[in-house]
Amino acid sequence: MTMSRRGLLAAGAGAGVGLLAACGSDTGRGGGGSGAELSQWYHQYGEAGTEQAVERYAAAYKKARVAVQWRPGNYDQQTAAALLTDSGPDVFEVNGPTLDQIQGGQVVDLTELVKDVEGDFDPAVLEPKTYDSRVWGIPQAIDMQMLYYRKSLLKDAGVEPPATLDALVDAARKLTGSKVKGLFLGNDGGAGVLGGTPLYAAGLQLVTGDGKVGFDDPAAARTLGKLHRLYADKSLLLGAPADWSDPSAFVQGLTAMQWCGLWALPQVQKELGDDFGVLPFPKDGGGRPSVPVGAYGAAVSARSRHKEAAKEFVRWLWVERADLQEDFALSYGFHIPARVSLAKKAAKLRSGPAADAVRFTTEHGYAQPLLWTPAGQTAYQDALSRIIRGGASPESELRAVVRKVAGELDRVKKAKKTS
Repeated sequence: MTMSRRGLLAAGAGAGVGLLAACGSDTGRGGGGSGAELSQWYHQYGEAGTEQAVERYAAAYKKARVAVQWRPGNYDQQTAAALLTDSGPDVFEVNGPTLDQIQGGQVVDLTELVKDVEGDFDPAVLEPKTYDSRVWGIPQAIDMQMLYYRKSLLKDAGVEPPATLDALVDAARKLTGSKVKGLFLGNDGGAGVLGGTPLYAAGLQLVTGDGKVGFDDPAAARTLGKLHRLYADKSLLLGAPADWSDPSAFVQGLTAMQWCGLWALPQVQKELGDDFGVLPFPKDGGGRPSVPVGAYGAAVSARSRHKEAAKEFVRWLWVERADLQEDFALSYGFHIPARVSLAKKAAKLRSGPAADAVRFTTEHGYAQPLLWTPAGQTAYQDALSRIIRGGASPESELRAVVRKVAGELDRVKKAKKTS
């Protein structure tokens, strides 16, 4: 299966190899205006119809000729390399932009494009695209993760939908039997997908608003230790035929609860009807429920020869054309429009578990902060894996991660001063 929008929410994506050849589609239509020829890049979605849709959007734009390139392979690495050359895209979608790309002057300031509608973008996904009070990418569509639970299995076991992490641990144990496990967090036990979600559920953060480590707190160790209890209790499904992003383990009855994404909801509804519900990741201690969100964004390369024309195209597609934004989010997969007003009125999101998902996103959504660097992410995820599966001391593991992340934040601050 080719990469889908869910990919940006999987923690710790590894680096790929080299630049790959693009699958180009010259679909733009010549017309008035600047007469510019713009190159627009997308990563290769796994959702049928998405490629044809973005080609239609490009063909509908009259002020410039827009050539869409559908790029397979490690897209993030491809764009990072292309931004350093004169042969890269004018407009491109990006899981970011990253802090290095912003500080390095590789992307164009897009603040003016959203100045009249900035408050209508979900703040959880706009904030990571904002640096020094300037917007560097326009969110396209939101992906989010949540906990699916089988109503009938919980009822038969006398278990209530868990509202706290302690209740989740207890429920997973009670729901585990000879043929069904209580909970599926991925074949690695959850280290790869959960990321900072448990920390936010404990009332903490990855990085604070003033740029400091946000989990240097005893509550972090207590919360992560409870994830090991799930593993030690043998409540977790491991070795499923498909990993966490695919709901097959849940709909086939291999697990009573599964952490998955909104994109799976149509398949779950088709297979199970009304026999399921959804929840945010449950709070722990004095924290609050937690929901990870993410959004690819539209950005403009600073090396583009047609910066103004590129910005106008981005304004047209991702600010002005609300109909195309809703189409992109909901016609070829199941996602939430990045604009709050569109999410509220979208018919497919107004009832049942879909409406719950929108509410979870609005009330409890968080995105990885811009200052959360890949090196910090790797250190944290490796520690989380050792805690969950190996029973390593959460306190000692987190001390090492705090030192690493603090060093990364110092490096970032120094880079800002010299940029």
